[in-house]
Amino acid sequence: MISLPIEVSAGLLFRDGLILITQRKMGTHLGGFWEFPGGKRNPDESWEGCLIRELEEELGILVTVGDLRFEITHSYSSKSVHLRFYLCTLVRGEPQPIDCEAVLWVRPVDLPLYTFPEADEALVRLLANG
Repeated sequence: MISLPIEVSAGLLFRDGLILITQRKMGTHLGGFWEFPGGKRNPDESWEGCLIRELEEELGILVTVGDLRFEITHSYSSKSVHLRFYLCTLVRGEPQPIDCEAVLWVRPVDLPLYTFPEADEALVRLLANG
């Protein structure tokens, strides 16, 4: 039986030429990998609403959600994910690792130095190449 992809909304936050990445909690699916912050969308919420909620819960920040910049569906051996990446603007707060291992601001060109899930690899290449 094929299940529907898990829907994930993620944010692309830039500041002073750097982009925000977060490290997944150890002991979870893909624990220790780096990703663009966000999370699973609930059935009753918009993609943008999901992103606002997730970034507040995980990082303690408030953002405004802008344009959809990248979208992909990727299948892992045990599940598939549908990811939407939105350009976001930080409105309030400084990102804290509330529900992740770590947060970093990195140069986009340096993104390939970090281990990302397969689903993020195409976007990582795009951002690293400008």
